[in-house]
Amino acid sequence: MDFKSYNFQNKRALVRVDFNVPLDENGRVTDDTRIKMALPTINWIIKAGGSVVLLSHLGRPNDEPDSSYSLRQIIPCLENSLNKNITFCNDCIDENSLIITKNLKPGCIVLLENLRFYKEEKLGDEDFAKTLSKHGDVYVNDAFGTAHREHASTSIIANFFPNDKMFGFLIQNEIKSVETVLNSSKYPLTAIVGGAKVSSKITIILKLIEKVDHLIIGGGMAYTFIKAQKGSIGKSLVEEDYLDLAIEILDKAKKRNVQIHLPSDALCCKEFDNNSVSTTRSIYEIPNDEMGLDIGEDSIKNFEEVIKKSSLILWNGPMGVFEMSNFQKGTQSVANAIVSATENNAFSLIGGGDSVAAINLFKLADKVSHVSTGGGAMLEYLEGKELPGIKSIRSL
Repeated sequence: MDFKSYNFQNKRALVRVDFNVPLDENGRVTDDTRIKMALPTINWIIKAGGSVVLLSHLGRPNDEPDSSYSLRQIIPCLENSLNKNITFCNDCIDENSLIITKNLKPGCIVLLENLRFYKEEKLGDEDFAKTLSKHGDVYVNDAFGTAHREHASTSIIANFFPNDKMFGFLIQNEIKSVETVLNSSKYPLTAIVGGAKVSSKITIILKLIEKVDHLIIGGGMAYTFIKAQKGSIGKSLVEEDYLDLAIEILDKAKKRNVQIHLPSDALCCKEFDNNSVSTTRSIYEIPNDEMGLDIGEDSIKNFEEVIKKSSLILWNGPMGVFEMSNFQKGTQSVANAIVSATENNAFSLIGGGDSVAAINLFKLADKVSHVSTGGGAMLEYLEGKELPGIKSIRSL
C-alpha cells in the first residue's frame, strides 16, 4: 500500500515510531533527532484528515512499568516539535486507552505508554499485537530502528491490517538509501568501519568486501588487525580471539582486489583520559605502557584522500574516542572528508549510533546524503537479511 496515495480521511492511523531518545537526569530529551525524523509522516496523516496513535518503546525497562522509562517524559519535546497538544495514555492496552483512541477525532494525536512495559512486546505475542491493533484503522510502520526485531508492534501487528499497512516516509527513505548503496553501479565505493570491536562487525565487513572498492578500518578494531600482522600495540584495545579472522579478512580482500586501508599512526597515551599527555606514534610500534586513542595525522591524510575520490560512501563507526575532545580529530576529519565528497556529488550514508552521534556533534548531519536512524537495522539490511518489520509490510 502506498502511503502518499492512501486515503486517511477520518481514519485512525496507528503509527509505530522510534522515540527511543536519550534523556538527561531530569527526563528531558537531549537529542530529538528521532522525533524530528518522524514528523513528516505524522504531519502528512493529520493534513490528510486522519488522526494519529503513536506506538513506541523507550529504553530497556524490566518488562514492567517504570517511571524513568515513561514516554510521558517526551511529551513537551513532541508537542513543541509538532506545535500541537498530545493526549497521553498511561497504558498501551488498557480499557481506558482503547476508549480514548476509539473516539479519536481527525487532527488529534495520542501517544501510548512504553510498549516494553509488557514482556509480550519483545516476545512478539499475537494477542498483545491484536489488542494494540484495535487502536487504529490503518497501520503505518515508521520505526526503522526496530525493523530488525520481530516484536509485536513491529511485525506481528501488521497481520491484523492485511489491506491497510504501509511504510511511513522515514522507512521509505531508509530503504531507498540502503538500496542505493547495494544496487548502485557507481564506483569507487568506500566503506568506513570503526568502533571498538571486530566481533560486532564481522558479518558486515565480510559482506562489504564483496561489494566495495575500498574498506577503511579505524577505531579500536584496527588494533586487532595491526596485532594480527605482528605489530606492537601496547595497551590498545584488542580481541585476541579474532587475530586469525583479521588475517582471513585481509586475505579475502586481497583476492577480491579490495583495498583495505588501516591506520599507519595513532595518538597514544598512558591513560584513558582526555587530559593524558599524547604522542603520535607508528601504529605498529606503540610502547607497552601506552594505548592508541585516535588515528594520527598520516592516517587522517590517507583516509581523506580515499574518501574524497569516492562516489559512494558508507560510514559506520568512529576512528577514535571522539567523546573526548582531545581524541576526536580523526573522527571529525573523516566526517569533513565525507561532507566534501558529498558536495562533489558522492552519495553518503551514515549509520550506527556512534557515527550518528559524531555527525550530530560536529553539526554536519544536513551536509551528507542520509543519516540512518537505525544502526543495527541498517547493517542487517546491508548484510542482505530480511528484516521482520519490512517483510511484514511487504507480504500480502
